[in-house]
Amino acid sequence: MEYWAPSVTAGDEFEKLVLRMNPPRVAVDNASSKRTSLIKVDSVNKRGSLLEVVQVLVDMNLIIRRAYISSDGEWFMDVFHVTDRNGNKLTQDDVAERIQESLGQRALTFRSQRSSVGVLPTVEHTAIELTGRDRPGLLSEIFAVLSDLKCNVVAAEVWTHNSRMASVVYITDEATGSPINDSFRLDKVKQLLLYVLKGDMDKRSANTTVSLGSTHTERRLHQLMYADRDYDVEYGSEGTEPRKPAVTVENCVDKGYTVVTVSCLDRPKLIFDTVCTLTDMEYVVYHGTVIAESSEAYQEYYIRHRDGCPISSEAERQRVINCLEAAIKRRASEGIRLELCCDDRAGLLSDVTRIFRENGLMVTRAEVATRGSQAVNAFYVTDSSGKPVKSETIEAVRNEIGMAILHVNEDPNTKHLNQGEVEGGAAGKFSLGNLFRSQSEKFLYSLGLIRSYS
Repeated sequence: MEYWAPSVTAGDEFEKLVLRMNPPRVAVDNASSKRTSLIKVDSVNKRGSLLEVVQVLVDMNLIIRRAYISSDGEWFMDVFHVTDRNGNKLTQDDVAERIQESLGQRALTFRSQRSSVGVLPTVEHTAIELTGRDRPGLLSEIFAVLSDLKCNVVAAEVWTHNSRMASVVYITDEATGSPINDSFRLDKVKQLLLYVLKGDMDKRSANTTVSLGSTHTERRLHQLMYADRDYDVEYGSEGTEPRKPAVTVENCVDKGYTVVTVSCLDRPKLIFDTVCTLTDMEYVVYHGTVIAESSEAYQEYYIRHRDGCPISSEAERQRVINCLEAAIKRRASEGIRLELCCDDRAGLLSDVTRIFRENGLMVTRAEVATRGSQAVNAFYVTDSSGKPVKSETIEAVRNEIGMAILHVNEDPNTKHLNQGEVEGGAAGKFSLGNLFRSQSEKFLYSLGLIRSYS
């Protein structure tokens, strides 16, 4: 097995020198706003800075209510209005420190190895990345193979979208609890999982990859599904949606930018999903405005290619629209959320997902974690045709697995939405004419970089 190590280039050394001379400055302001904490970031501009900051905020479970982004030239200046998951101002003392660390010299050393902030506390695991066509019972088959091969799943996340599935699964040896680094054994794991993924339907594009390094799981899932082209409609129908995201892409000819706007229902990590996608598609966000103070979210980004050119063709414009729509919908949680909390044991996930399959349940998304000796897992399930599950089926599954350990729960991603008053007006659909109230908005407007909708 080959392992890649990043090389140190003259560009890296120059960037380190610039950072030493101009270290990132991050300030947390709890006085200027009645309802939100302001996080102000000033830093030397480098590729990926915006994503680095957003990633730190979402990893700390903070909700971005507003954001003003400006990174033209050599400097990066952003203001984020944030709250915790309960809508309160920040009480953490390490927000500024973590952002500075992400933008500073340590990020130069580790970014290429770990993509960004790791989601697991250690790297004492082996990571397996899977992509393939989704189907009923697929997750059960994957966990059954790992159980048969004496691999213990310590964490995993599974996304499904547009008939495709992507997953990052972290495993250890069942007997020793150590990472699995035997190349012969890992080749067998890959071979059997690939056989399961391909089935009878996906001879072409199923894929498995094994890594001993650390990665940012959610960013990697976006990259896997993007590489698997889940944004292409050829893979299957999208099903029914309560509301399709509204994405527009237009060129601002006089300023030399492409303007991307996104309007959709708000949820946690929405800005991460869109910024991550634009970054991985090799676009640079020069200016932006984000408003997410009610059940609606509005985002506007002024972007160019890395070479400084705007989008130049209708095909590329449509591809950006399709990719952003897919990025927003990947994390959407279809179905009922079932939470499993119990003592961890070998084969637990294989047994639970087998019971799901035998009762006609299809897992549309999964979050698997191990905390000490406890398994803390969440599964979103529908019936095999994608329709809501009948209550009697859920109760039958709970009876078989254990009523005390398997619970039906509200999706926590919706709990942060404030149904009362929000800063600047009542909750509900906001007016785009309100985008220019703050000093940051007026500054961007004066430069001609955002448009008035009033």
